[in-house]
Amino acid sequence: MLKRVGESIDTEGAVTTVRDAAFPAPFASELEFNSPVHGNWNIVHTGMQLPESRQIYVCADNCMRGVVLTAAEMNAADRFSFVIVEEENLLNGNLEDVTIEGVTDVIKKLPEYPKAVLLFTVCLHHFLGCDLDRVYRELEERFPEIVFIRCYMDPIMQKTGLTPDQKLRKAMYDPLSERTPETKSVSLLGSDFALDETADIPRFLKEHGYAVRELPACKTWEEYLELSASELFVSFYPPGRYGAEVQAERLGRQHLYLPACFGYDEITQHMNELADVLHLPSIDAKDEIAACERALEQAHREIGDTPIAIDYLFHPRPLGLARLLISHGFVVETVYLDSISPEEKEDFEWLREHAPGLKLAATIQVKMRVLPRGGEREVLAIGQKAAWFTKSRHFVNMVQGGGLYGFDGIRQLAQLMTEAFREEKDTESLVIQKGWGCDCCL
Repeated sequence: MLKRVGESIDTEGAVTTVRDAAFPAPFASELEFNSPVHGNWNIVHTGMQLPESRQIYVCADNCMRGVVLTAAEMNAADRFSFVIVEEENLLNGNLEDVTIEGVTDVIKKLPEYPKAVLLFTVCLHHFLGCDLDRVYRELEERFPEIVFIRCYMDPIMQKTGLTPDQKLRKAMYDPLSERTPETKSVSLLGSDFALDETADIPRFLKEHGYAVRELPACKTWEEYLELSASELFVSFYPPGRYGAEVQAERLGRQHLYLPACFGYDEITQHMNELADVLHLPSIDAKDEIAACERALEQAHREIGDTPIAIDYLFHPRPLGLARLLISHGFVVETVYLDSISPEEKEDFEWLREHAPGLKLAATIQVKMRVLPRGGEREVLAIGQKAAWFTKSRHFVNMVQGGGLYGFDGIRQLAQLMTEAFREEKDTESLVIQKGWGCDCCL
């Protein structure tokens, strides 16, 4: 973005108040700015959850740089390969052959064949009308012992239909085969992070003798295949919902979508939905809520009127979190987001009525590149983007909800906020690391 020397930039189009914000798109879709905050997981990180598998990307070298670096930075380069597509391959119209022969060459050079190959095709395959059915058919004939999973790295598809992330979260469960359902077992599908053992869902299930299966906890291919044996599929991370629904229908399982949230009534409703489906007793929400109130009160006594900023990267429900904190006396000043989930319509309306001056700030609008970061007072940031934009040294370092869920998640968050308030972090060094929670070679 160009600007005249000495010219100030106004915030119009990049910052608004919840009072004046349009739902669900408070900011126009225009030229975008990419902040140096990289803790969110991308398709490489997500795909690496599949045990005993290998990722192979087929694309031009300019696009390859990012995914190669991601694999290297999470110390997973030994499970990553690529096939470079050059200009002559496009002019000669042999992209199918390049893909087939390139992938074949990669596999034959491996010391041991993987159980599965996540084959990522890209925008070029769509532009040129590549016959992907032929590609997969021939590869499956050449390597019948390997499961080939159809994956896509096509950012041109980001704005309409399913995103590459959603398609990947569905494809990763395609190899699951039909099995006789096992009673007293539940599979949690579609998230990058296993829920904490103390989180409401696993704690409730284990108290009643249920086995809980999750892909992030699988260490072997056989453990992965057992995901389809559970009698019930549950998803709680919004981008994973589509895939979980598709697999439940394919495998003849019941599916529940119980999204992570911060409203006491909604959490209670979700947990009782789970209890009803499994014919278990309802939860005692009164005790759970009382414990949350004590945790929030204790955190507020220490944090006081310190300004708080929240970002959507920390959790899919940033407005719900803002509502929870504001209703408990915390001073939430800004929420960083680029759009508002339909799931947050009720929270949006509540904030309009009870906190109309709450600022909503974009993260990708180009003005955010040059608008001043930070202020006179130190901010307690919840999330990496909030920390970077406010230049905070006190922040809760987590993405995509981590393993937090339900009433237990609220109590843990209160503790994390207190710890962040007490301790300084090296924000600039932390937020540039790709893939929060992954190994990093930086």
